[in-house]
Amino acid sequence: MLAINQSDYQLIDLAISGDDRAFQLLVERHQRVVATASMNMVGDMDIAQEIGQQTFIRFYKAMHSFKKDAKLSTYLTRIAINLSLNHLKRKQSFANRSLDLSKAEKVQSPSDSFDNKQVVNMALQMLDDKHRSVVMLRMIQGYSTDETAAILKIPKGTVLSRLKRGLDKLKKHLKEDLQYERN
Repeated sequence: MLAINQSDYQLIDLAISGDDRAFQLLVERHQRVVATASMNMVGDMDIAQEIGQQTFIRFYKAMHSFKKDAKLSTYLTRIAINLSLNHLKRKQSFANRSLDLSKAEKVQSPSDSFDNKQVVNMALQMLDDKHRSVVMLRMIQGYSTDETAAILKIPKGTVLSRLKRGLDKLKKHLKEDLQYERN
């Protein structure tokens, strides 16, 4: 009998044995985490939704090999981040994202109003991938340093240094945006 209060691990076991509703419950539980991770990485809702779908498809195919020694949300976030980074690498081969964003900023008039979330998202998109992924996981998604290191498969010290540099760059971009809006 399927119950909403079953653990992720129990639902995984049921899904492996063919219970589609169990897998659907897993998707419902974790779709927000996956969507947030991919949206913060790629900055485009349509692409983030596609990455979210790919994340759950990949998990479905590899579910039988999930070791249950990590939280499912951490595992799914790792898949979403990797897919997002792959997307960004493909995109960068066609054009430089930073230049495109800079051009888009200059076209907007100072009277254009952005809410804080949009301004922060634009500034996040100006960070390089390695800094953006650490800032997003630590500061936006609230993962610990250890969890971030596990998700990105990098040493804890690297997480800390990328977080510091990423936050410094983010502050610089946000400060530039504020100065731009005032002029």
